[in-house]
Amino acid sequence: MPKENKDEILESRIIEGAQENEEDIVLNISLRPHKLSEFIGQKEMVENLKVCLTAAKQRKEPLEHILFSGPPGLGKTCLAHIIAHEMHGKITATSGPAIEKAGDLIGILTNLEKGDILFIDEIHRLSKVVEEFLYPAMESFEIDFVIDKGPYAKTIKFHLKPFTLVGATTRVGLLTGPLRSRFGILHHLDFYQIEDLAEIIKRSAEIIGIDVDNEGAMEISRRARGTPRIANRLLRRVRDYAQVAKIEKVTALVAAKTLDDMGIDKAGLDDIDRRFLKLIIEFYNGGPVGVESLAASLNEEIDTLVDSVEPYLLKARYLKRTSRGRLATKLAFDHFGIHYNKEKQEEMF
Repeated sequence: MPKENKDEILESRIIEGAQENEEDIVLNISLRPHKLSEFIGQKEMVENLKVCLTAAKQRKEPLEHILFSGPPGLGKTCLAHIIAHEMHGKITATSGPAIEKAGDLIGILTNLEKGDILFIDEIHRLSKVVEEFLYPAMESFEIDFVIDKGPYAKTIKFHLKPFTLVGATTRVGLLTGPLRSRFGILHHLDFYQIEDLAEIIKRSAEIIGIDVDNEGAMEISRRARGTPRIANRLLRRVRDYAQVAKIEKVTALVAAKTLDDMGIDKAGLDDIDRRFLKLIIEFYNGGPVGVESLAASLNEEIDTLVDSVEPYLLKARYLKRTSRGRLATKLAFDHFGIHYNKEKQEEMF
C-alpha cells in the first residue's frame, strides 16, 4: 500500500491514532484540564494519584516515576501536564522514537532541574541502547557514559537532579520487564463511561462557545468510542454544522444528523470498523481468522488494526480474540442485521 494512501486513511479516521492539524492541536491543548480536580473520569486512578501527589508534596520530594498505559486518546499526555502543574515543575515532553541516540537522552536529562517532569510518550519504542542508559537515571539519578574504545575507553559519570519520569504507552506488553519494574506508580486508563464523556463534552462546549443540551451531549458521547479525544473532535464537527446551518443549540437530532453524515453510526463505528467486522462476518463466516489475513484483505497495516481498530471493538464486545484468531460476536452480527447461527459458529470454533 503506498505510504501516501495509508497516511490519507489515518488522517481521515476520527480515531485516536489520526494525525492532527494545527487547529486541532491548539484546541486540544486549550480543552485540557490543568488541575487534577478538573479531570473527569477514571475516578479510582485519579484518587490514587491524588494521594501520591499529596504525599510527595508533604515530603517535599519529587514524585515517583509513573507509567500510564492504555489506548490512545484517554488522557495520558493530559495527566503528565497535570502532574507537572500540581508539583510546580517544568515538563519536558518527547517520545520514544524521537530519542534515537544515548547522547540525545543525556542532553535532555542533564537539563532537567529538581522536581521537573520528563514525559516520554510511546516509551515502549525506545531503542535498547537508550533504555539501558535510562535505568541508572531512574534508580540513582546518574548516568555512566563511555567514551573512546579499547584501552583508551573512559567512563564519565553525569549526576542528575532528582526528576520524575512519566511514561505513556499504548502497548504495555511490549515494555521490557526491567524498565517496567523501575516505575513506582503504574496506572492503566480504560475507555470512559458515556456519562463521563457527556460531562467532558459539556465542559468543552462551554470553552469553545457552543450551546449543547444534555441530550445532544449524550448523543455525541455514545458515538465517541469511549475516548475523550474523539468526543472533542466530534463536538467540533457538530459545531461546524450548527454554525453553517445557523443552529443556536445542539440537540440530539442535530448531533445525530451531523454524525450520520460523517459516517459515524450509532455505535460509534466508522467505515474501517464496519469493513473490518463485515469482512470477518461475510467473507470468513464470522471467524476465527488471523489478523494477518484481515490486514491483507483490507490493505491495511497490522499495527493499524491492532492499535486503532480492535481495542474499542473488543471493549464494546463486537470482537473476540482467540488462540485461533479474531471472532465476530453475536452483537456484531446483530449490528448489521445479519442472522447469527450459534450452532454453526460453535462448530467452526
